[in-house]
Amino acid sequence: MADLVVNDRLTIPEAELRFTFSRSPGPGGQNVNKVNSKATLRWSPATSAALPPAVLHRLLRLAATRISVAGELIISSHEHRDQKRNVEACRDRLRQLVLRASVAPRKRIATRPTGGSVKRRLGDKKRQSDRKQSRGGRHPPGED
Repeated sequence: MADLVVNDRLTIPEAELRFTFSRSPGPGGQNVNKVNSKATLRWSPATSAALPPAVLHRLLRLAATRISVAGELIISSHEHRDQKRNVEACRDRLRQLVLRASVAPRKRIATRPTGGSVKRRLGDKKRQSDRKQSRGGRHPPGED
């Protein structure tokens, strides 16, 4: 296998990716109980030199549920009948995840509400207040 190219600036070395294989619960026909077709990818992003700190921080936040206690990102696939296609599915999922983390979120530009929207909001609040004030009768003090 070759290095995992995420985009033109990010490449994860193949040496950092570890695969383990086990029996798949999915389709397999007569081979389902004989062939280890489920692929599990393990990668430690915190120790990887491939990721800039900002991308690493976003990746750890994005994939928090997939990271083990040991700090390994775990991705598994058992949707295909053969091991090679499941390995490719794991690599593609990792590539998509790192690609999502590599895009910095846009900064929110603070805006002010328009004068008309403020007027409408305050008018709605006043009408609601008047509606609630008009409900029920007025009780003299002490008659609860």
